Amino acid sequence: MTKPSKLIIEADGGSRGNPGSAGSGAVVIDAESGEVILEIAKYIGIATNNVAEYLALKAGLEGALALNSEAQILVRMDSKLVIEQMAGRWKIKHPDMIQIGSQIQKLVANLDIRWMWIPREENSRADALANKAMDDRADSVSKSEQNAPRSGVAEFNQELPSSVRAPGEVTEPLTTLVLIRHGRTHLTESKRISGSGGENPGLSELGRSDAHAAAKAVASIGSTGQWAHISPVSAIVASPIQRTRDTANILANELGLGVDIVDHIAEISFGDWDGHTNEEAEAKWPAEFARWRGSWSDSPPNGESLADFDARVQDGLDEILSMHAGKTVAVVSHVMPIRGLVRAAMDAGVSAYWRPQISPCSVTILRFWGRQAAEITTVNSTSHL
Repeated sequence: MTKPSKLIIEADGGSRGNPGSAGSGAVVIDAESGEVILEIAKYIGIATNNVAEYLALKAGLEGALALNSEAQILVRMDSKLVIEQMAGRWKIKHPDMIQIGSQIQKLVANLDIRWMWIPREENSRADALANKAMDDRADSVSKSEQNAPRSGVAEFNQELPSSVRAPGEVTEPLTTLVLIRHGRTHLTESKRISGSGGENPGLSELGRSDAHAAAKAVASIGSTGQWAHISPVSAIVASPIQRTRDTANILANELGLGVDIVDHIAEISFGDWDGHTNEEAEAKWPAEFARWRGSWSDSPPNGESLADFDARVQDGLDEILSMHAGKTVAVVSHVMPIRGLVRAAMDAGVSAYWRPQISPCSVTILRFWGRQAAEITTVNSTSHL
């Protein structure tokens, strides 16, 4: 049985009353595959929040060492106190924590270990386990089968591009974009052109239903299901158009996050064709429609060319990567901007703007290391609908 050589520990503790009923949670991840291989929830009893967090770390370390006592370990926690004290930059002063800290220092004395602080929203897996322990007032341990990672993540690299053919010496932080197309509107349902001009409808009843389904799928990222190996979403951005705002707000309510508006990822402008079906536009503007198909520079009357649109979308990508570097970001947008971001990830040609299918409320996941490297995880996933 091959032992994982690089492990990630995510740990968190909580106390309802501080001191009060307390629990701890820890997740151990195979850093090379991204697979969650151990989940630990422990009920502590009456304790402070800080003690619970230390005990969560202790449980995670003990679990990791049982898997491989010689593994390289990265500890990620949202407790600045625990990370700084364990890294030796802050002194442990509280008597309760001095004892636990001493026990942990003995565990890690000869390990190749790194300590990383992460925002609270990026530690949701361990937080959920700590709450489970407090709710159940009981311990639980879940261990996955070793040497049997899910086929979809067997070659997944948690921190760097997964392919050995990818460029080396990547230094930019990994930013994961979870792209969600907005839900249906009455224009979508009647197959009418709907760009950034003309009518600006909200979601239809079916569109809202699909958006709720997509929100639940995105909320499961980092915890359960097919995307459990990806870090949870910690930020949401959206196009300024109403149908994307409606979809983003449903997602925000599910995740408990706010929504930032990025104008550059609005849908392309179809100008005078807005509100028409494709057949109507071709019949009314036959010459213009023929030139427009497959063209980089031609645009609909009073609309936007692909060349101009692509420049705008790439500016939007740079804005998102700058605003949310190192995070997993939900990006609620439209068919064409999502295709443009896929085009950027693939370093593809103009045909990337019509070859990928992007369905309403589909999920597409891209990983960017700034502009140094990129990777496509999934395109147009609709299994949740």
